[in-house]
Amino acid sequence: MEEIKIITTEEVEAKLEAGEAMELVDVREDEEVQEGMIEGAKHIRMNDIPANLDYFDKEKEYIFICRSGRRSENVCHYLQEQGYKVANMVGGMLEWDGEVIVK
Repeated sequence: MEEIKIITTEEVEAKLEAGEAMELVDVREDEEVQEGMIEGAKHIRMNDIPANLDYFDKEKEYIFICRSGRRSENVCHYLQEQGYKVANMVGGMLEWDGEVIVK
C-alpha cells in the first residue's frame, strides 16, 4: 500500500489562519459533526464517499478529517487508489484546538 500524506492539526490551523484555500472533508457520522466542524469543511460520511466520487476533482488535494484520524486514513487509502490527491489530518478532531462551527 502506498504511503498516505499526512498533515497535522497545527498545520491545518496555520493554513486556515493564513487564508490558504484548502479542500477539507469531514468523514465523521452526523451526530459527531453536530458537536462541531472545522469551518469550510465539507461533510461526507465515510460510508458515503464511494457514492460521492463525482464531488472530487483529481487536480485538487483533499484533506480528510475524522475523530482520531483512523477513518480518514482509510478514506485516503481508498481515494488514493482511485487516483485522487489526498492527505490525512493526523490526530483528527481529538487533537484539534482551533475554532469549530456548530451547524
